[in-house]
Amino acid sequence: MLKIKDVRKQYGRFSLNASLEIKEGMITGLIGQNGSGKTTLFKSILGLISTDGGQISLFGKDSRNLTAKDKEKLGVVLSDSGFSGYLRIVDIVSILEAMYPAFDKTFFLRQLDRFQLPKEKFLKDFSTGMKAKLKVLVAISHQAELLILDEPTAGLDVMTRDELLDLLRDYMEQDDRRSILISSHISSDLESLCDDLYMIDEGQIILHEETDVLLSDYAVLKVTEEQFAELDKSFILRFKKGTFGYSCLTNQKQFYLENYPTIALEKGTIDTVTTLMIRGDKL
Repeated sequence: MLKIKDVRKQYGRFSLNASLEIKEGMITGLIGQNGSGKTTLFKSILGLISTDGGQISLFGKDSRNLTAKDKEKLGVVLSDSGFSGYLRIVDIVSILEAMYPAFDKTFFLRQLDRFQLPKEKFLKDFSTGMKAKLKVLVAISHQAELLILDEPTAGLDVMTRDELLDLLRDYMEQDDRRSILISSHISSDLESLCDDLYMIDEGQIILHEETDVLLSDYAVLKVTEEQFAELDKSFILRFKKGTFGYSCLTNQKQFYLENYPTIALEKGTIDTVTTLMIRGDKL
């Protein structure tokens, strides 16, 4: 569906150099702090900025050779894009009909009613949640095969986030060939939605893992200095020294449960893994 290999982009002191793959039928999450390179990578994929090297393949084609018909198979939500605030939804319907031959007007109008979005109100008067819902509805209303979503749930309350995530699940259930690439700094969204996760920091992919594996096999060991000195560190990915000892990230929880039963161990979460992968030290 989407393959990125060694894509590079230099912005002053910031350097992007990333590779990842989005497979058909999968929801892939991209995790990273603000300024880590998520949006730069998304804009590179979409051709909104030029790159300094590397390869981007979409639907089996070099992204530079995509036709207008190919691009209709993309549904996009970017945090800094949207329709003019002086348009209403009734105006947007006409635009979408003209842009996308596969636009499903019946589906779109039904979803507007489901999410109680007013058709005659100017977008500038929409709440943050209403604008977010509309962006996602537009992205999924023309039979897109790949959704590229940059922080679609940012700034939303829990109820609105859940509604949007349910909408994305429904979109995937309708066709097993569809895929989603989604970025978010809200780990609970990604844990419940994504099949696999990429972690990006300072423009580099520092981890790729299946979500189920991360949640089941990753753990944080809490050890004293004496325990750390005696610890088999073969499966330690990162460690961080604290006031009372060390926190050690591993992707082999069972090994340490069996061989060090007295060591304190915390189950891995996206937040703990992200924190230690970014702020921890390598051995």
